[in-house]
Amino acid sequence: MKLTVKPVHKKDAGRGLAVLNRTIMDELGVQSGDYVRIAGSHDTSIVARVWPGYAGSPDQTVIRIDGESRNAVNVGIDDQVAVERVDIKSADTVTVVLPQSLRIRGNVSSLIQDRLSGQAVQEGQTVRISLGIGSIFASSNQTIPLQIATTDPAGTVVVSDATTIEVSNHRTEHVSKEAEEEVESSAPMVTYEDIGGLEDELEQVREMIELPMRHPELFQQLGIDPPKGVLLHGPPGTGKTLIAKAVANEIDAHFQTISGPEIMSKYYGESEEQLRDVFEEAEENAPAIVFLDELDSIAPKRGETSGDVERRVVAQLLSLMDGLETRGQVTVIGATNRVDAIDSALRRGGRFDREIEIGVPDTDGRTEILQVHTRGMPLAEEIDLDEYAEKTHGFVGADIASFTKEAAMTALRRVRPQIDLAADEIDAEFLDTLEVSEHDFRQAFRGIEPSALREVFVEVPDITWQDVGGLEDTKERLRETIQWPLAYPEVFDELDLTTSKGILLYGPPGTGKTLLAKAVANESESNFISVKGPELLSKWVGESEKGVREIFSKARSNAPTIVFFDELDSIAGERGQQTGDSGVSERVVSQLLTELDGLETLEDVVVIATTNRPDLIDDALVRPGRLDRHIHVPVPDEEGREAIFSVHTRDKPLAGDVDLEWLAAETEGYVGADIEAVVREATMTAARKLIISSSPEELAEMIGTVRITKEHFENAFVEVPPSVTARMRDRYAEIEHRSKRSEPENRRSEAE
Repeated sequence: MKLTVKPVHKKDAGRGLAVLNRTIMDELGVQSGDYVRIAGSHDTSIVARVWPGYAGSPDQTVIRIDGESRNAVNVGIDDQVAVERVDIKSADTVTVVLPQSLRIRGNVSSLIQDRLSGQAVQEGQTVRISLGIGSIFASSNQTIPLQIATTDPAGTVVVSDATTIEVSNHRTEHVSKEAEEEVESSAPMVTYEDIGGLEDELEQVREMIELPMRHPELFQQLGIDPPKGVLLHGPPGTGKTLIAKAVANEIDAHFQTISGPEIMSKYYGESEEQLRDVFEEAEENAPAIVFLDELDSIAPKRGETSGDVERRVVAQLLSLMDGLETRGQVTVIGATNRVDAIDSALRRGGRFDREIEIGVPDTDGRTEILQVHTRGMPLAEEIDLDEYAEKTHGFVGADIASFTKEAAMTALRRVRPQIDLAADEIDAEFLDTLEVSEHDFRQAFRGIEPSALREVFVEVPDITWQDVGGLEDTKERLRETIQWPLAYPEVFDELDLTTSKGILLYGPPGTGKTLLAKAVANESESNFISVKGPELLSKWVGESEKGVREIFSKARSNAPTIVFFDELDSIAGERGQQTGDSGVSERVVSQLLTELDGLETLEDVVVIATTNRPDLIDDALVRPGRLDRHIHVPVPDEEGREAIFSVHTRDKPLAGDVDLEWLAAETEGYVGADIEAVVREATMTAARKLIISSSPEELAEMIGTVRITKEHFENAFVEVPPSVTARMRDRYAEIEHRSKRSEPENRRSEAE
């Protein structure tokens, strides 16, 4: 049967599987666990184990195999292969040769048998397996290359539980010295299964590069030239270089790489000559890919660079990409994380025809990346990768790779006392017990933060709505504005409803404005960028505005994001009133206005600002379309105070005479911060009395009996008076009333 080749899911790569649709399995007469022979067009074939097709996938006439299998059969994705059922005997004995760099003592046969169980192998084949946590070994990508020296019986056989694995420490007549050295030096190639979360981007790159190289006649029939170049851009660590390597491996093209700075030379004309040599070699070995990594370092804007060498290199690159001589089947891939720094002449049709953004992965993408990096890791059963994918907002592929590596290193630190570091070799039985646990993942997660948000990232405290007492109306309005658009986007699309861009939380000090912002960021599972107003201001002209631009740029590239401005009145005061700051506040306000309501739209970015003085904020910032939701965080009523007391006394040992309703009734005019201070003072009074009245010997016995009594709270009321006066409360009520009447032009004068 002729079937079309497609890639397998990330988690199934490296297992020697052939994933087939149930209908195809019935036609071939095979069941799950049987074996099929897959033959390519160049008299090459492999044997793979059958696995039923993925749920919900319409894989008619499709066979899914991994990159290693595709390379062995010498086919690419969308090529045709012949598939037939084959009966394979179970192996009695398989002899394998380990790399000389591997230092393991003891019986490693059981480890190898466990990893090879169910796989079809044949003499001379190289199989890559994982023997534990990859950081122990010298080999790369957490895998060990094994060479199959002999099999009994001969031919293709299946490793089963009854198979005896023999490890040969010496070369046999079947394995030459050259073959063994090749196994040791060969690094695992990058395939499409090694790239997670970039399905759409990978499809675009394949369309631009793979199609013209495999089927140039399609473009000839259409009467057009194939694309000349692809520019991959996006934040660092998202997988730009990895995509280029994978494409070069999959289409078996000659691959020339230029790392920007290495072609620069102090001698006149040498940089351009090195560039010409690379393109000439690529033309001689066509089809070929020339990969320019860090393109912005060798092709900056000519009008802005001061160096003569850079200008000449840009000119040389332009003539090579679009000169009088045709380039044939040579495609140029450029990669950069500073796309706006590249000379504009390169960014036109005929040179870099397509610009593809490689962005920060979403939750599904992060799940795929986690599956790639934990593929060869001995994970404990309780680890749920989907849970960590949801927690890792803002993480790019490189961050997730660091996260999984740190989890493995944490597991290694846990067992390091059991390792004899002085010994040359590791015990095989000890390797078999290695496992990465849930605790290791949690420990690693604390130490890794997303690189794209590293300069402005603030870890959101684990605060939920339950930690915010009272304020039910305020919480409901925040849910509507922030959580609903992220949770129910289809409702907003159907109603053609645009979401609010910004929220202004105002009210007396201590009512819980900052706490609400932290809780909503945590509950909406968004990235959180916290900006404390005054820290933006700089004495250098333009630096403050640049800071605002960078914050919003990072927020856009890591959406969904909540940008939190604390104490907004300190940087966004009424324009025309500031006289002693050289106009920096006015420029910051103008920059904020541009970012909130400029030509660039804010997709999945919400601004939350807090202030105690809404009357001081510039009117232009609080009009509809900018910070258009004004939410008053009021002084809590009696019911709200009872809820706040409930939060702060949740784990306190209260005496029987303490009633939360009484506490709420006694604290008229108290805000959340005051109530927290009252509870702290009452608790401190109880602790003070216990420590003073008990000797050190009695203290240990008395600790379990101490209680916070009504008298302690009455003393606390004397120490902590309410911070909000009746006049202050009336002023905020008046501001709320004016806000509802929408008279922004009179706000400042009326407040005065």
